[in-house]
Amino acid sequence: MAEESPSSRKSNEIEHKVYARAGLLGNPSDVYYGRTISFSLANFWATVRLQPSHHLVITPHPTHDLVQFSGLDHLVNRLQSEGYYGGVRLLMSICKVFYNYCNENNIELSKENFTLSYDTNIPRQTGLSGSSAIVCAALNCLLDFYKVRHLVKVEIRPDLILSAEKELGIIAGLQDRVAQVYGGLVYMDFNKDHMEKLGHGVYTPMDTSLLPPLQLIYAENPSDSGKVHSTVRKRWLEGDEFIVSSMAEVADLALQGQTAILEKDYSKLADLMNRNFDLRRSMFGDDALGSLNIEMVEVARRVGAASKFTGSGGAVVVFCPDGPPQVKLLEDACKEAGFVIQPLKVVPSYLNEDDLKTLLG
Repeated sequence: MAEESPSSRKSNEIEHKVYARAGLLGNPSDVYYGRTISFSLANFWATVRLQPSHHLVITPHPTHDLVQFSGLDHLVNRLQSEGYYGGVRLLMSICKVFYNYCNENNIELSKENFTLSYDTNIPRQTGLSGSSAIVCAALNCLLDFYKVRHLVKVEIRPDLILSAEKELGIIAGLQDRVAQVYGGLVYMDFNKDHMEKLGHGVYTPMDTSLLPPLQLIYAENPSDSGKVHSTVRKRWLEGDEFIVSSMAEVADLALQGQTAILEKDYSKLADLMNRNFDLRRSMFGDDALGSLNIEMVEVARRVGAASKFTGSGGAVVVFCPDGPPQVKLLEDACKEAGFVIQPLKVVPSYLNEDDLKTLLG
């Protein structure tokens, strides 16, 4: 992968970097056979390093997998800010899923061992896909270490990443994993027939230069994330007419958005982004979304900008159609509200030649 291609500080070391992800349109319809547009952003990333070793070792991160504390207050404060889980379980899970997939598909793996370690600067609980970035980077290391990248199709890799997270009880959709496997800007169609027949959606990379300047807003200490998925899934499965029709409209926003981006119709894009959030809010309700998340959207709307969640809450992607003066207004409003704001940097697609061959094959 371009910025993600194996870099060797030592000749036998493999390192991969995978970036955070932002959903631009269509989420959360990816888990409802819908459509989405997402992109990788260079603002934040996770890195996984693999070194050959005598034993197979998963190295705990000195901060995220902390097990030594100065006292009870330190332990409790750490748990309140970081939660109970670090990245070790993610690395172990993708190793298991990768091994089982190769066994089931008669892909022979050498009997070598390795040491895996990771680092990440993706803020927790911001809906920027921090967990899947670690898993995706680890999968890339395994593909290169065992020299099987050409045998595991690009379209299948998001499913492997999602399977590793499902092993751990992490509830999510394919959108994030597709964006992180492909890199760049991707239009995704999770059509039910295609998903059931092939086990994956139809993924179409788009030119990142077509996007207008975008901003990212997030809270440094998210405290009110809400129960984002609420009862919507249950109601959808039961055929609730309002939920089914609303989710179908959310999916259609991505289809319209693909055309708007290709035609550089940014006024249309702004309308679609706002509609996306409004539909989510009507389905999930304010209690489920959380007041802090809603305020991040509203602070952008009060200056006339378009805004929506990057994922299921915790961060917001914003488009300021009136340009730099409006961005300045937004920066001032975010400072007053206590939110972090920064320009979004979109990562180009980072599929390499071996990856592209699996797509063509």
